[in-house]
Amino acid sequence: MDKQVNPWHALWALCVGFFMILVDSTIVAVANPAIMEDLGTDINKVVWVTSAYLLAYAVPLLVTGRLGDRFGPKNVYMIGLVLFTAASLWCGLSGNIEILIVARVLQGFGAALMTPQTMAVITRTFAPDKRGAAMGLWGAVAGVATLVGPLAGGVLVDSLGWQWIFIVNVPVGVVAFVLAWRLVPSLPTSEHRFDIPGVLLSAVGMFLLVFGIQEGSTYDWNGFVWGLIVAGIVVLAVFAFYQSRNKNEPLLPLGLFKDRNFSLANIAITAMGFGITAMVLPLMFYAQAVRGLSPTGAALLMVPMAVFTGIFAPIIGRQVDTTHPRYIAGSGFLLYAVALGWLSLIMTPDVAIWKLLLPIALIGFANACIWSPLAATATHNLPPRQAGAGAGVYNTTRQIGAVLGSAAMGAFITSRLTAQGLSAGGAESQLGDLPEVVREPFSTAMAETIWLPAVVLLIGFVASACFKQPNRAGAGAPAEAAEVDASVRS
Repeated sequence: MDKQVNPWHALWALCVGFFMILVDSTIVAVANPAIMEDLGTDINKVVWVTSAYLLAYAVPLLVTGRLGDRFGPKNVYMIGLVLFTAASLWCGLSGNIEILIVARVLQGFGAALMTPQTMAVITRTFAPDKRGAAMGLWGAVAGVATLVGPLAGGVLVDSLGWQWIFIVNVPVGVVAFVLAWRLVPSLPTSEHRFDIPGVLLSAVGMFLLVFGIQEGSTYDWNGFVWGLIVAGIVVLAVFAFYQSRNKNEPLLPLGLFKDRNFSLANIAITAMGFGITAMVLPLMFYAQAVRGLSPTGAALLMVPMAVFTGIFAPIIGRQVDTTHPRYIAGSGFLLYAVALGWLSLIMTPDVAIWKLLLPIALIGFANACIWSPLAATATHNLPPRQAGAGAGVYNTTRQIGAVLGSAAMGAFITSRLTAQGLSAGGAESQLGDLPEVVREPFSTAMAETIWLPAVVLLIGFVASACFKQPNRAGAGAPAEAAEVDASVRS
């Protein structure tokens, strides 16, 4: 084809698939009780349905961004979309918890192939002074998707069964494939070497760390668990050292971190990934176990978040190109932490539902202040040839935050339940009929766990408060503009 392709059309096409894979990061939270009951499992194993997806999503991102540079973001995105869609069908047909977890791993790998390509296309088809608006759309999609996941999950679980939170991806995946095939341009590629030792070291290190954190309570935090955690940290340290000595083409290009804003944005998005994933788990358990809400009723609690994020993210995105990012993102992180603290203080068995909706709405506005400013700030100074690598690193750190949030929250929930005299295999394993006598301690345990993501989000606040004002007329702009002109033809 030789006609000119509108980059906005390409971005919209990519956002359909991007929305779907981010929804799957949080959609399982509201379905956990139904999955536990139907498959006869406990809270530790059902949390792995989320953690396995997030882990398989996070680990390959460093190399999948590079794959987009080498073989073209459109091609890699479409391959990932096919894998994700097929794995979604397998998830829906799973008959036991082990098969479901394996299917989620494949689904996560498909998502890892897709995600960096969306940011790479933005970086390569929009000039630096126009990326804020594009990132505003990207941020709206990211923010809304992670919040409407529980809402969509609740409706599907109540009406069709938990299996349909996965099966529904099949028709959406088909539509996303057709749109990508027709609207996304084939961008120029560049040669890359692939750092296989780096892939193996990062995968092993992350798995050991996450498994140790999440399964700690199962093994009473014995020497074996701490050995896994320490081993994971050591392997990741070896990975970082190896990357610093790799003179060819390292999996993690440490040179990217010479840019102050890129480094700080990665710290901040890690905190964000942790916070958004960690807060959903206890909130959904509280809503269904303590308040007796159906999956749909529990998910409706998330509506104010989704609405406020959807309304304000595009508006705030348009301000990113002219406003210092520390003011927008810093305010968002601070408001998010305050809202979670507020929510924790009022999560009692008999609080009026409308009072819960107030801090939840504030979280939605905070989300809108975070996604697009962080993404635009992280990618502003990236040259075209490093677009895939930079997007891969950025999305990796976000997913590392998410998988650590899921693992840490699973362990923290178990520990707080134990502190309240409850057992992870006891009352909460029958959430549909929680005895009256344990509602108060269960509620207290869930409220206490909300403080964990609140504290982590303060790290994001500090990082974003240290942003430098980006150079709006960056020296790389003319080269980027030339890249745009060349790359919007297919």
